[in-house]
Amino acid sequence: MQLQVKERDFQIPAKLYRIGELVNYTPFSRQTIHNYTIMGLIREAQWTEGGHRLYDESVFERLSKIIKLKKTKTLSEIGQILRQEDGVESS
Repeated sequence: MQLQVKERDFQIPAKLYRIGELVNYTPFSRQTIHNYTIMGLIREAQWTEGGHRLYDESVFERLSKIIKLKKTKTLSEIGQILRQEDGVESS
């Protein structure tokens, strides 16, 4: 998002979320968020200097998609579907 104030443009930084915030805003536990990250179902956008993962807003859409897919698919199948959508070859 860009705003123009008195003829100067500046960038408003995107909001980044820690795992604890994802836990507060979604039905997932801290361990599930961690596991989904390790499995590659979701990805951190950045890391803090202290080594904490930070996720951007797109993670909420991804988690919502995982919830829907879990009704009929295994996590392995979900991983394959998400990799295909991302254009990544499955191994």
